[in-house]
Amino acid sequence: MTGERWFPAKHQLPDGSTLGQMLSSGVDWQIYLMDSNNSILIARQSLVDRWVESKFVPDSVLDSFTFGKYEYRAISSGSDQRLEPVADNGSPNTKADGLAFARSMRETRKLDAEAPFHDAIYVERYSRLLPTWTVSEGNSDEEILGRWLTGGVAIPVTSFRRLSNLLGWLGSQDVADLVEAAGFSVPRDAGITRTRGKPEEQRSTSVRSELETSQPDQDKESSVAMPHRRFHLSGRPALETFFNEHVIDIIENADRYKAFGIDFPAAIVLHGPPGCGKTFAVERLVEYLDWPIFHIDSNSVGSSYIHETSKKVGEIFDKAMNVAPSMIVIDEMESYLSDRQIHESSGLHHVEEVAEFLRRIPEANKRHVLVIGMTNRLEMIDSAIVRRGRFDHIVEVGMPSAAEVSELVDSLLAKVPIEGGIDSEEVVKSLTGRALSDTTFVIREAARLAARAGKSELDGESLHRALGNLPSIDQKKRSIGFVQD
Repeated sequence: MTGERWFPAKHQLPDGSTLGQMLSSGVDWQIYLMDSNNSILIARQSLVDRWVESKFVPDSVLDSFTFGKYEYRAISSGSDQRLEPVADNGSPNTKADGLAFARSMRETRKLDAEAPFHDAIYVERYSRLLPTWTVSEGNSDEEILGRWLTGGVAIPVTSFRRLSNLLGWLGSQDVADLVEAAGFSVPRDAGITRTRGKPEEQRSTSVRSELETSQPDQDKESSVAMPHRRFHLSGRPALETFFNEHVIDIIENADRYKAFGIDFPAAIVLHGPPGCGKTFAVERLVEYLDWPIFHIDSNSVGSSYIHETSKKVGEIFDKAMNVAPSMIVIDEMESYLSDRQIHESSGLHHVEEVAEFLRRIPEANKRHVLVIGMTNRLEMIDSAIVRRGRFDHIVEVGMPSAAEVSELVDSLLAKVPIEGGIDSEEVVKSLTGRALSDTTFVIREAARLAARAGKSELDGESLHRALGNLPSIDQKKRSIGFVQD
């Protein structure tokens, strides 16, 4: 993210150094390259006050100077040290590079358990992630670390095997070291054995070798099969059934379906009002499949330059096909795939973008990439896109009913210690008709409030307080929806 620079070209700082190219910027901060090839973070005093107050950095390490009407503070960094926004998904060049970021995350989290890291600035010199507090909600720490280690792939480090597969240049033991350095646990079924003094070359066993020794011989196509288990989608029984029948069963019983000419699940469109649970459903499917996931949205492909958006779309499809089996999720697909006739007066670039999708979606399916599109405005989508052969399944997702909310509440409460006889009826009644993400938030917020109050169990008072933190809405009854296939 870049914006208008605060300082003129070749502006000289009080210490005599000269500012060169602006590398990135945010609301109250900018990063510049200096004439010495070092980089420097310059922030407004208001943001620095929050860093100092939170003890992320001591006031003494920040230089001070005035330009115009503003007071600025600065932190410099050597040319061999990273100074960059976390959102840039830097990707490590070496294991030591990855360990430095992981330890910075862990040490910063010790100072503040709730500060958002998705919009933070990584300052390797001081082993810190400096939050900028520009967005209230973001990804979890596990997802942020996974994105950074993989260079932008949306994968939490808790999906250890998938992470190891993407970081093929590292051994599985090395990946485990990175995960643990950030303060997270490696799953017990990851096949990692701790042995003191074990030679590095023996420890760096690739994930491919690990999988080959733990699974029977099979061809590449059938290697996508997974152990038998049931995909469960709390609060959405219709979607759960759909995904199990049209996605999971085809993947887990590949040979049976191939005999009938079905090689891979077809592309899917989920449509419905904002907050109905489309994203929630896709996230649960991602967790189950444990495949690399690539997002196409305004942040990843949006561009004002002609041809640039279609080029970025093509690059994402190429990346997904190179690590298949994988998933591509197209968020707000009406932004890129709306009816071409509507845009005839705005030039050919939109037609080009739709054409790129038309070409790539069937190709991706043949290369074992599951494509899922999400939209609130199905009527705006170009008819050629939703035609059979590209998106075979159009699934309507309605707002959750009381029964669906109740199921999700019970599922979430089962994961935390609760006070005996707790009544969840108030929670279900208050959340019926709201986004499923609100249900998840309330239970998580209630657990946080209970822990903060020193309680050993989640109680009714904590639930009531958590509900009070939600804004009121007009709770209109909506249908659960139907599946068209």
